[in-house]
Amino acid sequence: MLLAAGLAANLALAEEKPSPPSKSGAAVPPVELTVELDGDKPRCSPAELRLPAQTNVELRVINRADRPVTLTAPGQFENRNVLHADGDLVHVMSNEGYLVKQGGKGTLKLKTLAAGEYPYACTSVQNQDAPFRGKLILAPSAG
Repeated sequence: MLLAAGLAANLALAEEKPSPPSKSGAAVPPVELTVELDGDKPRCSPAELRLPAQTNVELRVINRADRPVTLTAPGQFENRNVLHADGDLVHVMSNEGYLVKQGGKGTLKLKTLAAGEYPYACTSVQNQDAPFRGKLILAPSAG
């Protein structure tokens, strides 16, 4: 009986004071990646895409080009790391990227890879031999 009363008191106290969110569970603001044409070649901005490592992130992709562009980042766009994709994005069968429709917008919710630097690219379907090459920088999360 005494044990039950102590347990009930602890449960009531836990309900009154919810624990603060953990730092690792804090929401990361969405990051925007924009594709534009530089002549007839795509250019992605930012060239150095910085995200926290091993964290759920939202990447908003905007294609301002007048043609479809494929966004690739080997390993990052594998099915196991993509939590959700919507908008004008189509998963590329190679499992390494997403096709962004001409003038399209979309959102990718990802679980990022381990800390480190990785290549990423934006390639026009009309000029595949001249991709834009950027750097995906995944930094250890603070906390």
